[in-house]
Amino acid sequence: MKQLIIAEKPSVARDIAKVLGATNKTKNYIEGKNVIVTWALGHLLGLKMPEDYNSAWAQWEMNSLPMIPKKVGIKPLPKTRPQLKAISQLANRQDVSEAVIATDAGREGELVARWILQYVKFKKPVKRLWISSQTDKAIKQGFNQLKPAKDYDDLYASALARAEADWLVGLNVTRALTVKYKDSLSAGRVQTPTLAMVRRQEEKIETFKPENYFTLDLESMGVKGRLQLKNPKQYKNRQDIENLVTSFKGKPVKVTNISVKEKKEYAPLPYDLTEIQREANARYQYSAKKTLSLVQRLYEIHKIVTYPRTDSKYLTTDMKQTMSERLSAMMQMAPQIVKPLVKQGAVVKQTKVFQNSKVTDHHGLIPTEQVARLEKLDNDEMRIYQMIVERFLGLFLNANITRHETIEATINDSTFIFKHSRVLEAGWKLKDALPKNTIKASVGDKIEGQFIINKEVTSPQPPLSESSLLGGMEKHNLGTPATRAEIIEKLISSELMERQSNKLSVTPKGKQLLKLVNPSLVTPELTQEWELSLEKIAQGKLKSDTFIKGIEKETTRLVNEIKTSEDKYVDHALTSKPCPDCQSPLREKRTRDGKIYVCSSDSCRYSRRKDPKVSNKRCPQCKKKMAILENKNGSYFKCSGCQYTEKLEKGKKGKKKMSKHEERKLVKKYNQAEEMESPLALALKAAMEKE
Repeated sequence: MKQLIIAEKPSVARDIAKVLGATNKTKNYIEGKNVIVTWALGHLLGLKMPEDYNSAWAQWEMNSLPMIPKKVGIKPLPKTRPQLKAISQLANRQDVSEAVIATDAGREGELVARWILQYVKFKKPVKRLWISSQTDKAIKQGFNQLKPAKDYDDLYASALARAEADWLVGLNVTRALTVKYKDSLSAGRVQTPTLAMVRRQEEKIETFKPENYFTLDLESMGVKGRLQLKNPKQYKNRQDIENLVTSFKGKPVKVTNISVKEKKEYAPLPYDLTEIQREANARYQYSAKKTLSLVQRLYEIHKIVTYPRTDSKYLTTDMKQTMSERLSAMMQMAPQIVKPLVKQGAVVKQTKVFQNSKVTDHHGLIPTEQVARLEKLDNDEMRIYQMIVERFLGLFLNANITRHETIEATINDSTFIFKHSRVLEAGWKLKDALPKNTIKASVGDKIEGQFIINKEVTSPQPPLSESSLLGGMEKHNLGTPATRAEIIEKLISSELMERQSNKLSVTPKGKQLLKLVNPSLVTPELTQEWELSLEKIAQGKLKSDTFIKGIEKETTRLVNEIKTSEDKYVDHALTSKPCPDCQSPLREKRTRDGKIYVCSSDSCRYSRRKDPKVSNKRCPQCKKKMAILENKNGSYFKCSGCQYTEKLEKGKKGKKKMSKHEERKLVKKYNQAEEMESPLALALKAAMEKE
C-alpha cells in the first residue's frame, strides 16, 4: 500500500520525492515503491462565487445585497482543473491507504490541502508533515515524525473562518460601493485600514506648517554642547536668544556634573518575515512582495534558509543541538568570524533566543545546515541571504559594550550638555566606531568657548515607505506576515494607492473611497478583533460558527450603511475625450501593459492604449525604436524620430519562436511558484471582471 503525499508546489514535491526514493515521474505526480507524491499549484480550489449559490446574484444589483449563503462551498479554479482531476484519480486508487498533507506548514497551507481532500471526498486516514526547512535532513526527520491531521483541525477551522469572513465582507461591501457609485471600488477589513494609514500620514504632511526657531551651542575644544530646554523650540525670535547670550558675558561656565554609564547591547534576534521585509525595503528599496519571493526561493529552491512566513523571532530549545552544524555551513560566507566560533564550540551568547513559549507555528528565520552554493544565487538573493546570515552569526558573538560620558556645564540658570561615547568592546557589531573629540574636564572646572546660535526649521514627517507601512500593519495586527505583501500589491493594482520610488501615496480614487466606505472599516480595530478571534479558533478556544454568525450580522450592517449613505462620488479617471464609437467619455485605466482608455458606457467595449506601445523593432533610417500604432487599416510601425512608417504584417505578431532565454525565464517563473493570490483575491478579481 502507498501514501499519497500532497505538496503545495511542484518544486517541493520533487524534493520530497527525491528524499523518499520516488523516481517514476509523470505529468501530475512522482511515484515510488511506497509513495505517490503529487502537488497543488498554490490553490486548486476557491470559495464559490455569488452566482454559484443564487442565479439572481449574478447581476450586480443593490437589492440583492447582502449576499449571505446558507452554507459556503468550494469549486475548482479554472486553470488548475487538470491537476485537481489527477489528484482525484490518485486518491481513489485501490493501492492508496492514506494521505499525507505536505503543504506549507501554516494556516493557508492547511486550507490548500484540506479543500483538495474535501473535494475528492478522501475517506482514508490523513497525516500531517510539519517542517520548517526543505533540506533532505529536515524532510527525513519530518516523515519520521508525522502527526495525525486531526491535531490541526483547529488550524483548518481558523483558515476557513478567515476565508469565509473575507468573502462575506469583501464581496458584499465591494459590490455595494461599486453599484452605488458606478465605479470599481474595492474594500475590505484589512486593505481599507491599511490604505487609511497611508492617507493619515499624507494629511499630516499636507496640514504641516514649518516653524523657525533658534538653538544655542557652546563650542569648546572643537566639541559642541547644546543648551538644554524643556521646549527645544522655545526661542522663536532671534533677539530673545541673543539677549540670553548677552547675559552670559563675563560669567564663567562651570562643570557641575559628570556621569559615566556603560551600555551592553546584545545582538538582535533572528528575523521574522515582516522585519526582513521592512529592512530590505529600507536598505535596497525592495517591495514586500519581492522580498517574500526572494526568501521563498532561498527556502524552496536553494534550501539554505528556514520557512519564511513566520511571525516569531525565537527558536525552540531542541534546536540548540543543530546550531553548530548551521554555523559550520556559514564558513564560506565569513571564515574569519566562523572558524574561531566553531573552535570555541559554537556557543550561543544570545541565550534568550531559545524560548519555546514564543514560537508559534514556526521559529525565527535562520540558515539551514546546508552549505550554500553561492554561484547559484543572483544578486538579490545574495543580499537577502547575507542579511539572514548576519543576524544568525550575531547570536554567537559577544555583546557590544560602549562607554557613555555626559558632562553638564552651567552658567547662570542655563545648562549645556556635552556627550561622548566610546566603544569598549565591539562584540557583534565587529568594527569599532571612530572615537569622537571630547572635552577633558572635572567637576568645578571652567570651560572656555564660544556661543553659536543656530537657526532651525521644523520639517514634516516623510511619506510612508513600504517599510514603515509594514511596521504599522504589524503594530495594528493588519493581516499576517504571509499576506501583508499581497495586501499592499492589491491596493496598488486597484488604483487606490501608488508607489513612487520608495514612497506610498493614496490616489484621488483612494481618497474618495476612504470617505465613502463604512467608518468601522477605516480603522484597524475591526481587524484586530477578527485576528484575535481567529487565533482563538486556532487554539480551540472559540467555535468558528460563533465567529461567522457575528460576521454575517456585521456584513448586513455595513451594506445597509452604504445603501442609505448620501455621499457623492466623482470619477477622477473619466477624461474629456469622447469614445469614437458611442461618444461617451473615455475612462483612463492602468494595466500591466501600461495605461489605456476604455469607454465608460456599460454597453460599449471600445478601448485603446493611452500611449503608443514601443516595440523592439528599429527604424531602418535612424535606428530608433519604433512605436506600434493602429488606425482603421490595422496596425503599423512609426518612428518618433524621423516619422518613418512601416506596415505591421498581419499574423506576424506573436508567432516569433520563443528564445532559449524566454523559455528559461518561463520555466523559472513556474518552478519558483511565486506566491499565489488568496482565494478572496481570486474571487474579487473574477467578480470585478464580470462587473
